[in-house]
Amino acid sequence: MNTPSTSLTQLVPGMIGMILVGSSVSVSHTLVDAPLFTTQAVRYLAAAVILVLLARLVGVRPVRPRGREWLWLTGLAVTGLVLFNVAVVRGVAHAEPAVIAVAVACVPLVLGVVGPLLERRRPSRQVLIAAPVVMAGAVLVEGTGRTDAAGVAWAGLALGCEAAFTLLAVPVLARHTPWGVSIHATWIGGVLLAVLGGPLEGPTAVQEVTARQWVAAGYLTLMVTAIAFVLWYSTVRAVGAGRAGLLTGIAPLAAAVVSALSGTGTPGPSVWLGIAVVIVGLVVGLRPVPAPVVETSPAPTAANPLPSNLTSPLDASGPYL
Repeated sequence: MNTPSTSLTQLVPGMIGMILVGSSVSVSHTLVDAPLFTTQAVRYLAAAVILVLLARLVGVRPVRPRGREWLWLTGLAVTGLVLFNVAVVRGVAHAEPAVIAVAVACVPLVLGVVGPLLERRRPSRQVLIAAPVVMAGAVLVEGTGRTDAAGVAWAGLALGCEAAFTLLAVPVLARHTPWGVSIHATWIGGVLLAVLGGPLEGPTAVQEVTARQWVAAGYLTLMVTAIAFVLWYSTVRAVGAGRAGLLTGIAPLAAAVVSALSGTGTPGPSVWLGIAVVIVGLVVGLRPVPAPVVETSPAPTAANPLPSNLTSPLDASGPYL
């Protein structure tokens, strides 16, 4: 199967989704002291309700998972939602945030290789060339940072979970659509986090969340979960996981820009260089691929009869399958 052609219209939802994810970095810092499992459980369960309501407004009816689809969707929720949040929170206790960000910056390469295989295609040479460029740019934007062995392990887990968030959706996107995948992933993830939050944080943990933290959680619920999930999976379904993966390089760019605009940090020369490198990588990896030219033989006419090895028009049609 050939690599699907890519248009800007197909990429825009994923771009917006990654901008929302990147812009949420400063918001997420507000939740550092909040009960992890309880706050995230409320976030994802609320997002599931919002997604169901929005789906009805646009005329989409999610379907019930069946058979192996439960495994794909549950695996997506466990890795992409539950374990990813744990890896990030536990990871920053052993490593600077930049270390986790650098690990996640490797996602384009993972998606560029594994995504097409799940879609039964060959990895695109164009994407494989662009992915390391996007990774390098993201590293320049985020920096490196200090860590220990445990921090490296948590960073590796964060990378795997971030990649799984996209890869495990590939087998079920066709039937469930971006809306269905987002709805099922969020409610399953919310239930799992609530089950963890009860014994680990206690039933009164929800009362420990401050009003400011609830506002931050509300923003993450609506913009970064309900809306960004659907936008992201829409692009994954349209262009494939490999090409969509390059767009993850937009998230650190958005984080750097928001940081500059909010006055919390002025980007240095390395950040601006990283932004330029990411843009180059995106241009290289997402430029339109011309469709292959297929040569066709002219139809037989009186002046151009059938080839000598064919005796009748029936023979020209080939064998019946």
